[in-house]
Amino acid sequence: MNHQPLSELTIFVTQLRQGIWFLGIPSWLFGLVDRSAASWADQSLSAGDLIQVFTAAFFLVSWLLLKPTANLRP
Repeated sequence: MNHQPLSELTIFVTQLRQGIWFLGIPSWLFGLVDRSAASWADQSLSAGDLIQVFTAAFFLVSWLLLKPTANLRP
């Protein structure tokens, strides 16, 4: 039995998941910096601004914890 196509597909899917995860890191960092800058741009912080900043920070930390693992089975 030839398992080469299945192995190549598994490697491709693993690399795709890791690539999407790596792309998400700068996206969430930009979102956090953008929300932080917008919150402090008008020299006053409101509860809504703080909720937005903490939500963006929560999603960034969650994204970092969801790092995909390599599931390469022989």
